[in-house]
Amino acid sequence: MTSSAKSPRVLPGFGLGLGYALVYLSLIVLIPLAVLVLKSSELGLAQIIAAATGERALAAFRVTFTASLVAALINAVFGLIVAWMLVRYDFPGKRLIDSLVDLPFALPTAVAGITLATLYAGNGWLGRWLEPLGLKVAFTPLGIIVALTFIGLPFVVRTLQPVIEDIEPEVEEAAASLGASRWQTFVRVLFPAVFPALLTGFTLAFSRALGEFGSVIFIAGNMPLVSEIVPLLIISKLEQYDLLGATALAVVMLAISFVLLLIINTLQWWAANRHKGEVREVPRP
Repeated sequence: MTSSAKSPRVLPGFGLGLGYALVYLSLIVLIPLAVLVLKSSELGLAQIIAAATGERALAAFRVTFTASLVAALINAVFGLIVAWMLVRYDFPGKRLIDSLVDLPFALPTAVAGITLATLYAGNGWLGRWLEPLGLKVAFTPLGIIVALTFIGLPFVVRTLQPVIEDIEPEVEEAAASLGASRWQTFVRVLFPAVFPALLTGFTLAFSRALGEFGSVIFIAGNMPLVSEIVPLLIISKLEQYDLLGATALAVVMLAISFVLLLIINTLQWWAANRHKGEVREVPRP
């Protein structure tokens, strides 16, 4: 066999495959977003800014982005712990816990919202113990964080598990044999290896939380200026037949989300390339 022979491909036809991919992406993502932007062009820039900077809209944006960020950060910390436990340790009920991680994927969001509201209400199983301590969850912004944490956990855990599986336990043993403490091993050896995947899981959880609706409306209370999220405000405008106002809010939400995700993906790219560079710089014997 000559060196110029091409290796067989399972799916031949790059041009055809690329064409199908672009058409599918356009139908599912690009065209709907383009229609949204074109619809918003019926409004002037001043009207879009006015719709997005009203007192109720600003409060909804603040609640949505703050709750989404806090929930994604919580999932990043505890998702890493859960993923590490599921990969590195064997214990009774491991398969059950591993399957429970995927429950938010399969559970309808409305069912999740009703369940959480029932648990954390003043007369619920958990709420009856928390509220006397001054910790009110249901019908508050804290309830939104709880709901977004629930639906975002699987994104972090499932993103981290394959990466943790690729880290050989011998790496930790080598670091310990060289005198590194557990904290030094985690900070200098393990965390740089999992950080790109952790950032990916954080991004997925954050993105999912920004658009969440079903599980939030049942536990948030939906009080304007207090616990109202942007998706609910958009629905309210649609119910009032204010299509242009809803479109303006949707475009602003899209723009802010795009900028934040661009920043996070840039950090992810930087972290991945930095880790590769550190691996290449390791001296060989």
